[in-house]
Amino acid sequence: MKTGQPILPSLLRNRRRQWLAGLAACGRAAGAQAALRAPAVPLAAHDPYFSIWCAGDRLTDVETTHWTGKPHRLQGMVQIDGRTFRVLGASPSSTPALPQTDLQIRPTRTIASFAGNGIGLRLTFLTPALPEDIDLLSRPVTYLIWEAWSADGRQHQVAFSLRASAEIAANKPSQAVLTRLERWGKLAVFRVGTEEQPVLVKSGDDLRIDWGYFYLAAGGGAQASWQETASSKSVTLPAGSTARVESRRPIPAREVMGELRWPALSVGQQPVTRWCMLAYDDLYSIQYLGHNLRPYWRRRGWGARDLLEAAAKDFASLRERCAAFDAELTQDLEQAGGHEYAEIASLAYRQCFAASKFVADANGQPISFCKENHSNGCIATSDVFYPMSPQFLLFGPSLAKSFLAPFMNYAVSGRWRFPFAPHDLGTYPHANGQRYGGGEQSEKNQMPVEESGNLLILMAAVAKMEGHAEFAGRYWPALTQWAEYLREKGFDPENQLCTDDFAGHLAHNVNLSAKAIAGLAAYAQLCAYRGEEIRAREYAALARRFVRQWLAAADDGDHYRLAFDKPGTWSQKYNIVWDRILGLNLWPAEALRKEMDFYRRVQNPYGLPLDNRSRYTKLDWVLWTATLTRQRDDFEALVHPVWRFLNETPDRVPMTDWYWTHNARRRGFTARPVVGGVFLEMLYHPKVWRKYASRDRTKAGGYAPAPKPPRVIRVVPAADSGAAALWRYTTQRPPAGWQTPEFDDSAWAEGKAGFGVPGTPGAVVGTVWNTPEIWLRRQIEIPAGSYTALSFWIHHDEDVEVYVDGVRALKLSSYTTSYEPRQPLAAAKDKLTPGKHQLAVHIRQTGGGQYIDLGLVDIQPAE
Repeated sequence: MKTGQPILPSLLRNRRRQWLAGLAACGRAAGAQAALRAPAVPLAAHDPYFSIWCAGDRLTDVETTHWTGKPHRLQGMVQIDGRTFRVLGASPSSTPALPQTDLQIRPTRTIASFAGNGIGLRLTFLTPALPEDIDLLSRPVTYLIWEAWSADGRQHQVAFSLRASAEIAANKPSQAVLTRLERWGKLAVFRVGTEEQPVLVKSGDDLRIDWGYFYLAAGGGAQASWQETASSKSVTLPAGSTARVESRRPIPAREVMGELRWPALSVGQQPVTRWCMLAYDDLYSIQYLGHNLRPYWRRRGWGARDLLEAAAKDFASLRERCAAFDAELTQDLEQAGGHEYAEIASLAYRQCFAASKFVADANGQPISFCKENHSNGCIATSDVFYPMSPQFLLFGPSLAKSFLAPFMNYAVSGRWRFPFAPHDLGTYPHANGQRYGGGEQSEKNQMPVEESGNLLILMAAVAKMEGHAEFAGRYWPALTQWAEYLREKGFDPENQLCTDDFAGHLAHNVNLSAKAIAGLAAYAQLCAYRGEEIRAREYAALARRFVRQWLAAADDGDHYRLAFDKPGTWSQKYNIVWDRILGLNLWPAEALRKEMDFYRRVQNPYGLPLDNRSRYTKLDWVLWTATLTRQRDDFEALVHPVWRFLNETPDRVPMTDWYWTHNARRRGFTARPVVGGVFLEMLYHPKVWRKYASRDRTKAGGYAPAPKPPRVIRVVPAADSGAAALWRYTTQRPPAGWQTPEFDDSAWAEGKAGFGVPGTPGAVVGTVWNTPEIWLRRQIEIPAGSYTALSFWIHHDEDVEVYVDGVRALKLSSYTTSYEPRQPLAAAKDKLTPGKHQLAVHIRQTGGGQYIDLGLVDIQPAE
């Protein structure tokens, strides 16, 4: 027995005709003025680290930044008949800006038009985020295309140049970098990366990448160089097909600019074009249960040269494909929800993908890990990929399963011991086990109903798309256990958190109850797909009974309550959306009509509040709630205030999903993947969903199970082992050379590890430290023996530097909540040999808990 027809058809029809029609439509639309003034414009947006934005109305109004707001400067110049103008970036301010006449944001492209000094100019940032092919989607390459033509009928001499700051390859502008220029065939290449290369060492939220390498590359006769701004030094790539030159000393990232410059072209009425590539090779992207995973595009042994040469070869075809895709998707969005809806979704498209990272599992299959940008930095969070999921679901099984597979593999690996679904897999980019709430240790501050409902619903959505439940079958015992949990606990939830955890704990949550009911009905569908008809009927009947009880218990006259026991309250019931998408047929249309009429009465100028407790809202949930009645006027009535918010907010950051509905100010959160939720409306349209899902070229499957974590063997114990090592310490800044072996620390105080304040999560406090900074020294002895990978076993809150025999061996930002292994920096690896060594530590604390302790461990392969 099946509960519905598969969304994914066996054959793709009329693909070429649709593609050509889309390309033609794109050409017709190219000159249209985009009405939406985006709060920030995506330029090169690929993953949580390689993500460059412009937060101005014009590309020349402000400096470009990382999504966190830190400088990631790009500077674009055009020289027209010997006179230079800015077209990208706010500096140098002494150079005038060429007037910008238009700015369009398409799903895969940002297109800026300029005019002045007799020419027209179009600047296009093209990111080939084509969802049917994860090999392409995972490529960290954005093309910058220059097109110039005469606007006055005369010939002009036009030259282009692009500069990029080495800040793009550093967490902080002060970090030292090394540069290289080389030629790969016809490509002139600039490369930059930090001297230290701390691969996958740091984890946290407000971080930029400081390992791997940023590249500028171009053909077309481009010349590559770098400039050192402090000394005005310029280094240019010499002629020759294999030319290469490297920096001889490390330089602070803020003082280095790479540049590509093209010779002047004679420009007439026919446009002339030049293009270049911005790319980032992060070497390793994610640590999953102790194993470092390569980016997906590297799975067959590719390096940066392979990537850029392939990208250069594919440029022309990808340019056409992206234009056709943008036109087709935009048209489908407009037909489904109107022009304003299409603009919101187009802005969200790259942001959603850019808050995730595609890597290859042990079987070479594509798995993805989303990041809670600007909320808490968690990785692979269930109640983040739940709202994100519509964008991934729309474009096929490979994308939809990419974030579910690593999460579910962790859930069934034996690490997770609770009867409900996990919340997260760690802190980005370390997917080493849940960190939120009680983590793997307790049920404190967990989200049991929330997460269990999320996974059952998403598994049913994948099954509907494919027409079978084979993927869910891989995890059937866990899914059954979570359904049984919802059966017992879901209808009237206890005092617990839901995805809107910023609002605090809430008992008897009506919207959370709706999620549990939808989850139970989704499980019934999965049972039906698997031929378990008795259980399917049982759980379907249970869901219908719960809905009847829900309607009676939540009724508050002209709407439904926030909590069953709180009359006079209300909330968005966004979790009900799956009722029609999955064909559950649980809630009566008149109930949703009543709720929508109430929403339309109480919404504010910039949107419908999340509930009666505050005037803030969640953008993703508003776009879900807008779909409940399936009436176009209801949808547009709720969508327009959201569009207006984006158009008028004074907070110029990548799209936030948490904002105030009365004044258009951001409440919190930036650049999160949840904005992919705006694509939910498209899942109501089976033909559209079928069309896009059927194009899946990746055909992912055969995912590797969760890897067994490596063994951690204690070498020099830390306080968590019960050892009480003695350290010398001071809270007053010591003189220079304090970290060297010969420094005299006899006047320093002596205390037992660890150092911090009681109550800091995971801390074993032996000595109270409650000042902003502390410096510690201790002599250790590494026993004789053979070691696989000696690493620090460290728990720090917050920023810490560790030295071995005077050489910096570790530098970490943010904080941890438990002891974790960290490999030493390359410069110090040779110091960690058997024998006696001097450890020196400096840590800085700014707020909240504080703690520092460390030892040494050997990381050995799992047995």
